[in-house]
Amino acid sequence: MACSTSFVSFPESSLSYGHRSYVSSFPVSLNNIHSGSGGRFVLYGGAANFCRRFCGLKLWLLESLGRSQPMRKPGPANEFASVKNQDKDHLLSNPETASPHTHVSDGTAVKLENVSTSAGSATSLLQNYSSKFSGEGGRGPSLCIAVIGATGELARRKIFPALFALYCRGFLPENIGIFGYSRKNLTDEDLRSTVASNLTCRIDHQANCGDKMDAFLSRTYYINAGSDNSEGMSKLNALMEHIEGKSEANRIFYLSVPQEALIDVTSSLADYAQTSKGWNRIIIEKPFGFDAFSSQRLTQSLLSKYAENQLYRIDHRLGRNLIENLTVLRFSNLVFEPLWSYKYIRNVQVILSEDVVGQAARYFDGYGIIRDIVHSHILQTIALLAMEPPISLDGEDIRNEKVKVLRSIRKLEPSDVILGQYKASTKDKVDRFLNRLTPTYFACALYINSARWDGVPFLVKAGFGLIQHRVEIRIQFHHVPGDLYRERMGHNIDRATNELILRDTPEEAIVIRVNNKIPGLGLQLDSPELNLLYKDKYNVEVPDSYEHLLLDVVDGDNHLFMRSDELAAAWNILTPVLQEIDKNSIAPELYELGGRGPVGAYYLWAKHGVRLAED
Repeated sequence: MACSTSFVSFPESSLSYGHRSYVSSFPVSLNNIHSGSGGRFVLYGGAANFCRRFCGLKLWLLESLGRSQPMRKPGPANEFASVKNQDKDHLLSNPETASPHTHVSDGTAVKLENVSTSAGSATSLLQNYSSKFSGEGGRGPSLCIAVIGATGELARRKIFPALFALYCRGFLPENIGIFGYSRKNLTDEDLRSTVASNLTCRIDHQANCGDKMDAFLSRTYYINAGSDNSEGMSKLNALMEHIEGKSEANRIFYLSVPQEALIDVTSSLADYAQTSKGWNRIIIEKPFGFDAFSSQRLTQSLLSKYAENQLYRIDHRLGRNLIENLTVLRFSNLVFEPLWSYKYIRNVQVILSEDVVGQAARYFDGYGIIRDIVHSHILQTIALLAMEPPISLDGEDIRNEKVKVLRSIRKLEPSDVILGQYKASTKDKVDRFLNRLTPTYFACALYINSARWDGVPFLVKAGFGLIQHRVEIRIQFHHVPGDLYRERMGHNIDRATNELILRDTPEEAIVIRVNNKIPGLGLQLDSPELNLLYKDKYNVEVPDSYEHLLLDVVDGDNHLFMRSDELAAAWNILTPVLQEIDKNSIAPELYELGGRGPVGAYYLWAKHGVRLAED
């Protein structure tokens, strides 16, 4: 039997009854049904699944005639569970653009054609759709997420896949609304096609993964911002209101836009796209300014439009399990907390080593590793490691303690800083940006002026184009006073140093180095590692860092996002070094691409009585 298209005609008035849209209960894939003229639905597809669709159509017609089926009770995954923070960051706004309201019941996909057209007002863009989907019943999405800069690489490769993963796991409402916003002239289907090409069934390997993908894509819409963000945000708001209907709904705006466009985008968003029916949260990508002055200007602009608890400054590296586990290890294990001070800890090393050269143009174009990596990820890691116990796990309580650490860090002396820049090792690796002095390697020794950390060096090493990919924190303890077994360790006393290693890459693990007797006759000591290797212990799917942080935003957990005062304190630490670089007082040391980094880093470590970890 061959059949590719079927036509079913019925009066449009039968589409809804009793404040319920029957389109939502029609058991046919939304990708296979389109509205035709004269109140007809066009059902198309191959013969292989025609019977399933026809049976579903039959049941749907019987339901429409009987009108007796009760509304489906939403399951736990349909409920948006972040009500605990709704009062905290609820902000009323006054949208200037009104639009007709259309309720979209759970499971219904509304195809809004030509929404991406830039000409005309937001209201006129929606007039053609209100008549088609004018049912008064059904519940609109309780959460809408807009990705500003939806056609960029970050959105395509990271943000949309992370949202889909959360959707598959049930952490997002089933009837969520996803909105892409950019200046390209695309349609809903263009965006869905682009997003679909980057989605995988990593989370749900069962047969229903395709159905979930279809459902996710059917809730994805596109807005052409045009050349004016004010008009673009008005159109975005109108479409969101159109999809939300009269339901209470919260909104998240992920700003994946260049730094130079950030002030204009956030200002237009605040004036034209915020909801008054729930909370609004704004996610801002790093770097957060080019220097202290530009960062302060950006902060002032943001705080003139938003409350501090609406702002989520995201650094994806802080979404790793290693970072989240720092406070757990410290404050839930009695074996560690009493040792967490200068009395027992000799030094702390924070190491981020990349073996590939990523975002080269961006680094050599002025931002560099200091502004992009050290300012946020490295300093936030040190703050979580060194902070005092917070009074609770509330995000604000944790951020209060982090900012105290950042404000207590001693002024960074140029003599305690090593800069490097990789150089091409062969002719086929020549980089056209090599004449610039922007560093790709940074090493320093930081000291915290506090009773807990007096005299303990925090040694930082962050670099790109190095010999191996390694991300870890190494905490070395003092030697045992009057060590009776010192002579049994050989000539290198550092071998007897107890060490706690928190490793994220290459294989996530917690390692403790202890001294132990080698079995056999005689008395010889060794320093083996007690190793908790995550892949052997936990048979779980490790979420991407964007999934982790996006879920934190949904839940209103802001402890891994930088507050304005943390931002300013971090710039105060690094500004003296950046000023010296600008005056050419500090020049990067060249190192081989794929090598171990600048030689000066070895001297810096030795100056503070520490050997580099790879040695």
